[in-house]
Amino acid sequence: MRVAVFSDVHSNLHALEAVLTAVDADPPDELWCLGDVVGYGPKPNECCALVAERARVCLGGNHDLAVRGTIDLDEFSGDAGAAARWTRGVLTGKALAYLNTLEPRGEAAGVALFHGSARDPVWEYVLSDEAAVTTLLLTEEPVVLVGHSHVALQVVLRELLVEGGLAPDGTELELTGARWLLNPGSVGQPRDGDARAAYLSLDLAAERATYHRVEYDIERTQAEIREAGLPELLALRLSFGQ
Repeated sequence: MRVAVFSDVHSNLHALEAVLTAVDADPPDELWCLGDVVGYGPKPNECCALVAERARVCLGGNHDLAVRGTIDLDEFSGDAGAAARWTRGVLTGKALAYLNTLEPRGEAAGVALFHGSARDPVWEYVLSDEAAVTTLLLTEEPVVLVGHSHVALQVVLRELLVEGGLAPDGTELELTGARWLLNPGSVGQPRDGDARAAYLSLDLAAERATYHRVEYDIERTQAEIREAGLPELLALRLSFGQ
């Protein structure tokens, strides 16, 4: 079983298309999305349609849940709140129906999947040893995948030792003899200092993982954000991966 894993698309169609083009150069058996198909960006309907078509598994992230009404929009402030309200206003019935099928946690092929964490699959960011270890201790699967933080990272728990950190482009892991927590990074709004769209390749039979980054037309997405009247910071931050 070979899987391409991506997360946090955030309505950035051109980043999503670039990732799917890269994935199709060496097609996996399945595609998995860890949530937040919408939010922040200018193309929610198109991204919902493409993820629905291509991903066998997709989780619901906090932005997905807010746009569909499961989470009160008052939980979001600033630019996130403005973008969520705008998205709710332009979302088609078909896209909304798709978002309504998504849940923030799941399992596939013996891998545990969470948008946030095992402790809080909607809201918690796994960005500390404590958060990572807690999610690993609350699960049994050898590999756990999370999204939400927009940071590509890898954490390994081997006996009582925890190691890990950022996982830049080209990072390769042998997933043997330990338990692993992996975040593929963000497709549509990276926050780890690399503006390129991110995804993760998993070969479950060979027990290997590889992190990838893909160039996309950032200026085109920025122009669409401005045309939609979304907050300017949402366009500017794409240039810096922050």
